[in-house]
Amino acid sequence: MTSTTSPQPNGLTQFIKSNRGILMSIVGLILLPFLLTLVDGQSISSMLANESGQSKFYQGLAIEIFILAIYALSYDLLFGITGLLSFGHAMFYGVGAYLTGIMLKSFGWGLLPIIGLVAVAGVVMALIFSIVLPRVKGITFALVTLGIAQVFYIVIQSREMVDYAGAEIGLQGVTPPEFLNPVDQRLRFYFVGLVILFVVYFVYKRFVDSPTGRVCIAIRENEDRATMLGFNTFYFKLAALTLSSVTAALAGAMHGLFHPIIRPGIASSHYTIAALLMILIGGIGTLNGAILGAATFRLLSFYLEKLFGGTSQVIIGIVYILLVLFLPYGIVGTWKLRGYKVKQGWKDLVNRFTKSE
Repeated sequence: MTSTTSPQPNGLTQFIKSNRGILMSIVGLILLPFLLTLVDGQSISSMLANESGQSKFYQGLAIEIFILAIYALSYDLLFGITGLLSFGHAMFYGVGAYLTGIMLKSFGWGLLPIIGLVAVAGVVMALIFSIVLPRVKGITFALVTLGIAQVFYIVIQSREMVDYAGAEIGLQGVTPPEFLNPVDQRLRFYFVGLVILFVVYFVYKRFVDSPTGRVCIAIRENEDRATMLGFNTFYFKLAALTLSSVTAALAGAMHGLFHPIIRPGIASSHYTIAALLMILIGGIGTLNGAILGAATFRLLSFYLEKLFGGTSQVIIGIVYILLVLFLPYGIVGTWKLRGYKVKQGWKDLVNRFTKSE
C-alpha cells in the first residue's frame, strides 16, 4: 500500500512566498528610475549619463528615504523588537556621519577603511551604552542614553572641534569618492543604497527569526520571566544594541556621503524622535513598517513643505496625530491585525456552513 503526500515547498519557494511583498517592492524600486525617465520624456541614455531631470531629482529623494529607512530599522530592532527605549539613538547616526566626513576631508581615507572604522565605532558606542544596561530599565535607561548623546552633541559643536566638525555651522566641503559621488553618480548611489537597505532588512529579519531574536522579543514582553527561564538577558540586549548601533552608524555614513553639509542637528534628540515617529507610523516591531514609515515621513515632509511652506510643520503635526489616532498600531501593524480578523471571519463562516451540512 502506497501513500501519497503533497510535495513540500523548497527553501526558495518558501522564501519567495513569505517575502513576496518586499520582493515586489524591490523590483518596483529597481524599475522606478527608468519609469520616471520615460514619464519625464527623457531618454534612458541621458538618465544613465546622470543628466539633470525629474528622474535624477527623485533618485535623490529616494536615497534620502533609503538612508532614513536603515536608520529607522536600527531603532525598530532596539525599541520595537527588544523593548529598549533609547533617547540617544541619534548619537550612533551622528557618529557615523561625522566620522565619514572628517576622515574624507581631513585625513583623506578611502571608503572601505572608513566603513570599517564606522563599524568599530558602532560597537564601541554600544559598549558605552551597555554599561548602564544591568543597572537601569525603562524610562531611566532612556534618560541615561539621552544624557550620553547630549555630551556628543555638545562636543561636536565645541570650539575645540571647529577645525574638524565645523561647530554649530556643520561640516562642509566633504568630497565623497568619485565612483560614489551623488552628483555625478546619482544612479549608482541609488542602487548601492537600495542594496544596502534590503541587505540590512533581511539580516534583521533573520536575526528576529533566530533563537536570539526570539529571546529579545521575550525580553520586550516580560524580561523577568525571560530571566526566570534561565536567560542572561544582558547579553541578548547587548547583541541587539550592538547590531542596532552599527546599522545606525552605517546609515549615518551614507548620510555623510550623500549630503554636502553634515549638520549637528542629526545628532540631537530631534533626530531620535524622528526615528521613533517613523516606526510609529509604519508599525512598531514589524521591520517592514520601519521602511514604509520612513518613506511616509520623508514624503509627507517634502510635499507638505512644497505646498504650504513654513506652515507645513503644523500640518505635519496634525497628520501625525491623526495617524496615531486612527492607525494605533501603525500602517503595517493595523493592516496585519485587520487582515487576521478578515481571515478569521472567513474561517468562521466556512466552519458554520460546513457544520450545517
